[in-house]
Amino acid sequence: MSQERLQRILSRAGVASRRKAEEWIRDGRVTVNGRVAEIGDKADLQSDAVKVDGRRLKPAPAQLHYLVYKPRGYMSTRTDPEGRPTVFDLLPPKFRKSLVIAGRLDFNSEGLMILTADGDLAHRLAHPSFGSTKTYHVKVKGVPAEDAVAKLREGVVLDGKRTAPAKIRLLKGPKSGKGESNSWWVVELQEGRNRQIREMFFRVGSPVQRLIRVGIGRVSDRDLPVGSYRELSAPEIESLKSGKAIKRPKRGSRRRAPRGTRR
Repeated sequence: MSQERLQRILSRAGVASRRKAEEWIRDGRVTVNGRVAEIGDKADLQSDAVKVDGRRLKPAPAQLHYLVYKPRGYMSTRTDPEGRPTVFDLLPPKFRKSLVIAGRLDFNSEGLMILTADGDLAHRLAHPSFGSTKTYHVKVKGVPAEDAVAKLREGVVLDGKRTAPAKIRLLKGPKSGKGESNSWWVVELQEGRNRQIREMFFRVGSPVQRLIRVGIGRVSDRDLPVGSYRELSAPEIESLKSGKAIKRPKRGSRRRAPRGTRR
């Protein structure tokens, strides 16, 4: 194998994003053959001893990519100081150390997440510059006016910066005669800032009551139970990397959710 930059090596091994890897290198936490590494250094993981905090880096197992349905009430982190359950608790312990999260969901949201051993893929899916679309079904209070929704489509200012334009369309309105006043919307984002959808609808007087991520790029799975996971197929992985269309994945390779997480 030819030499690669250390940031890419750490990312491909699934231990850190490229940005985090750069921080580790600057902090002197990475060594190559016993020498403290510097930004710009290259190595070959097959022949060089690359270590992080004294531990030698090993290539991540091949084809370790999972689609997980995160329930509400789970953190999108590896551990939680408050002891709340995390998305990693849905996977067998043997898989957890090698995987990183490719795009988070907040504590009160649910839906599809991808956990992968491929740091480059995780970066591609999480970073808005690659244009990976995330699709959500959003239940809100009431039915916001069309002119208000039009403004949301153009983007809103969050923390002093305008969000990228979003695709928003009505999925289902209130049922007549049922006394309901809620509506469901399909929202497609390529940026996905922290709590963006909740803040968008709150600003137009229709707070979010339920938020479900139903698609990542062209990958979706309506049949995946809450709290369950399955391996991504080779066509799905290729689609996530290339952005090209895929066929619906075949059934199989599902894993039962831990007790207490199923619908």
